[in-house]
Amino acid sequence: MTFKKLATATLSLSLLMGSAMAFAQTAMVNGEVKKIDESAGKITLKHGPIKNLDMEEGMTMVFRIKDPAMLKQVKVGDKVQFEAERTTSGITVTKMQKAK
Repeated sequence: MTFKKLATATLSLSLLMGSAMAFAQTAMVNGEVKKIDESAGKITLKHGPIKNLDMEEGMTMVFRIKDPAMLKQVKVGDKVQFEAERTTSGITVTKMQKAK
């Protein structure tokens, strides 16, 4: 194998593994809507572990919402899948959808 082919194969493998790691870090979390506070832009969710935030156990907690329109798509009792990140204003739900 020539150096150029080896370098190309190594780069391709690195990009593939990097993409897989990024996907694993932002895996959707299962949850249930417990409370919605539209005026404050917050939602209370009972959820499982959130690996990308190093939360190994499920719990019920209040999250900020990145886009207030997300709150209009769900109601108390709905099962959802979501992604959350640490932001300067606190732990924030960045993506949310009703569970299938």
